[in-house]
Amino acid sequence: AYEPVWSIGTGVTATPEQAQETQAGIRKLIAINVGKEIATKIRIQYGGSVNAKNAADLAACPDIDGFLVGGASLKPEFAQIVATVSAAKA
Repeated sequence: AYEPVWSIGTGVTATPEQAQETQAGIRKLIAINVGKEIATKIRIQYGGSVNAKNAADLAACPDIDGFLVGGASLKPEFAQIVATVSAAKA
């Protein structure tokens, strides 16, 4: 999982464009260092203050395979986050 260091504990989320750029970079590094096949199969999660309001936009990014949900996992909105990701990645 990747979470921007400036996002930890702040409630601030990267834009979908920022998150996608970084996730794609991680996948590229894996492809270079381990192999393209592994890079396409590995699941890379985003973990920066995901909530029900931003889950759909982040889940639409092709290199975000799921979320590492922090504080929102303790709230009723967690079910909505799970449903959003399930629909986006089905």
